[in-house]
Amino acid sequence: MAVAACRFFDVECTAARGGRQAGQWVIGSTLGLYFTPQVAELVTRAWWLLLLAALFALALGYLSGFVLARMARVDRTTAVFASVPGGAAEMSVLGERFGAHVDEVAAAQSLRMMLVVLVIPWIFALLKLHGEDTFRPGMTEVRPLGLAALLAATLAGGLIFQRLRVANAFVLGALAVAIPLTVAEINLSAMPRWLTNVAQLLLGCALGARFGRSFLRRAPRFVGAVAASVAGAMLLSAGFGLVLAAITGLHPGTLVLATAPGGIAEMSITAKVLDLGVPVVTAFHVARVVLLLTCTAPLFRWLRRVRTRQ
Repeated sequence: MAVAACRFFDVECTAARGGRQAGQWVIGSTLGLYFTPQVAELVTRAWWLLLLAALFALALGYLSGFVLARMARVDRTTAVFASVPGGAAEMSVLGERFGAHVDEVAAAQSLRMMLVVLVIPWIFALLKLHGEDTFRPGMTEVRPLGLAALLAATLAGGLIFQRLRVANAFVLGALAVAIPLTVAEINLSAMPRWLTNVAQLLLGCALGARFGRSFLRRAPRFVGAVAASVAGAMLLSAGFGLVLAAITGLHPGTLVLATAPGGIAEMSITAKVLDLGVPVVTAFHVARVVLLLTCTAPLFRWLRRVRTRQ
């Protein structure tokens, strides 16, 4: 918020170069430490829940796109890729292939992230909603040499995923290394609290740096419509999360975060702070990202063909 406020008032303020990637790397490494063998077994048994939630997110993205197109009077292509919660950069690239206005897609995705990060944790804090999370990292002791080895390994994973052009490369790359290590009970070190705090700071600065005064001047109607559609998406997601909680017996707060239209790092770190099922939230968001990035374009292409035939 501090960085965004400075930019709104034309104060020269920007995020550290590579700060977003560094923050994602540390957060991904931290989250991977929660996937003990017991957690891995639980997540494997709940595969149908992950798939169901990912399909819900895809359907919700298209519904939000329809609402946005009507409210902001933008074309449906731009509205859909602006609304599917798959990441600003990724949805901008996909949208460009189909003729969407890339600047509006990126702006809407950034605003969605900002609103979700501000609203949901604030409401949880206002309600004093904390869990009694039984999930704990495989290691609770910080070991300097082990920490260095862990960070080196997860950094390598992030760099490989980036080279392969995988979305959210440093979160998913770090998870791809840290999760197998934790499942195999190779516990190198815990993650120091100060390091995760620095990672959150870097992510916050990177998000705030996407905004400026020109953002609001350029299209106030569009910004208002995005805010309204995101608010609706958060309410529907929360309702869906509460239904899943009633079915499964998991903590309602955990599943509200797991189904929220936010990012992997932001929602999972909120779960960590509030003791609300970190590995469950992480698994849900990873599954959603994978499904959205692989299915959004084919589904959009099919729907466009159907509309053309009609």
